[in-house]
Amino acid sequence: MLENSGLVGYAQEVLKETDQSCFVQTAKQLHVRIQKATESLKTFHPSADPCFDEFVLDTSKEETLLKEMCFGGVPDPPLIDLSHSKVYNEASICWRLPDDHLPTDHHILECRKLGGPSQSPSLEGSEDCGVWRATDKVYGSSAGVHDLEPDSLYAFRVRSCRNSMFSPYSPEVSFHTPPAPIFNFLFSDKCGFSPERLILNSRRDTVESVAGMAFLLAAERLQTGSYIGLDYIIGDTGISQGRHYWAFKVEPYSYMVKVGVASDTKLIEWFHNPRDTSSPRYDHDSGHDSGSEDACYELSQPFTLITLGMGKLIIPKASSSSSVSNANVSSGDPGNRVLPMPQHLGICLDYDAHRVYFYDANTMRCLFERQVDCSGTMFPAFGLMGSGKVQLEEFINAKKLTF
Repeated sequence: MLENSGLVGYAQEVLKETDQSCFVQTAKQLHVRIQKATESLKTFHPSADPCFDEFVLDTSKEETLLKEMCFGGVPDPPLIDLSHSKVYNEASICWRLPDDHLPTDHHILECRKLGGPSQSPSLEGSEDCGVWRATDKVYGSSAGVHDLEPDSLYAFRVRSCRNSMFSPYSPEVSFHTPPAPIFNFLFSDKCGFSPERLILNSRRDTVESVAGMAFLLAAERLQTGSYIGLDYIIGDTGISQGRHYWAFKVEPYSYMVKVGVASDTKLIEWFHNPRDTSSPRYDHDSGHDSGSEDACYELSQPFTLITLGMGKLIIPKASSSSSVSNANVSSGDPGNRVLPMPQHLGICLDYDAHRVYFYDANTMRCLFERQVDCSGTMFPAFGLMGSGKVQLEEFINAKKLTF
């Protein structure tokens, strides 16, 4: 190829020749040399072999790495766990991630207020309503929120973050805050407490009713039947002003439990009533539909109790000073006063307004309300008969995240 490049240079010089005789003589020789060079190029072969048949490249490791790479950078949205989330003195919101999720860096919980007391339209249009407020980064699967307004509806949602990429929001869930500030108390193991038939746990937030050894020993003399009275236990703190709310759980297997509020004077009367001579009749209601007791309910009394048992809740007979969420309860059919027992029951005492309210604590639906005489110190009261168990709602002491 270098020889041929020299031939080209020689041809360029020949073309510059101005003498005709010299040009003809050299052009003939140049023509012959070009023919020979053209023929030699037809049989030209490079010295290097361009074939890679014997070369083998192993890419198995790289293929495996490529298959393991995940190009879906957006994490899947978490789901708020309603079975473990609740709102009491604070809000405790728990969530779970999909089963096949990849590790996430952190989560962001958001909350907004949907409505104020009694879902007033004027409050719903306020500045605080409808605005999502985000917490700081949460590195676990739950978060606590405090400073929520009472008797208000709040919506919650959460999303995950991985490598600075956020997942879509979880479906919104809503919770209704209690209608009043939470009343913090424990069961009293002093005033009228019967350790023979009532068993308190060490934390004094759970009480269980049992027969008692004395009753079992006396039962061998019984052949036809025996009267079993109510064993009362109260809270260790009383209420003398303001509006307060507390919640608890009555086990569905409970034989009979009466819950509500009672004044200190009424409790003294109950606790000093001898067990062996007390009448099996309710103070003002024999349970018969004779109508003789109805007039007593028209008067404000220093106590109000409702009955739970066998997985049912019994609404007391209606009066002019009481109201219930179900209009059919006011009818004469006793079956209309029987409701399914809520998983958690809430009581709200408005001392200044002389009224007591009973709620389904999970939905904050008012089941029953009645006027009550708050002339003295009012105490949460619980009466148990037969086998039964009552557990106070536990305070939420999670890490506080303020909205």
